[in-house]
Amino acid sequence: MKIKKGDKVKILLGKDRGKEGKVVFVRGKERKVFVEGANLYKRHVKKQGTIEGGIIDIPKPLDISNVVLVCPNCQKAARVGFKIVGNEKVRICKKCTKEIKTNAKA
Repeated sequence: MKIKKGDKVKILLGKDRGKEGKVVFVRGKERKVFVEGANLYKRHVKKQGTIEGGIIDIPKPLDISNVVLVCPNCQKAARVGFKIVGNEKVRICKKCTKEIKTNAKA
């Protein structure tokens, strides 16, 4: 996967076009990503036991092709490439050709 949890991405298509946010969750097989504060929909929920009723915001996934990685080095939206360093495969920014480090806290 070229986009991982904790990456900063820019949304290219949809109702939140142009917004930037952090990737919260990635569904690899479905090619979907959840972006913090983006693609939120309202849901009317009835009270059930301890759950309070009302209108809540539900995050919905975005297709991975509708987001682009924002390089942490050059702060520009860029494509991602791969390079073999030693025995590891690392992601690199295609614009500044520097290594992209994931800062996910998991």
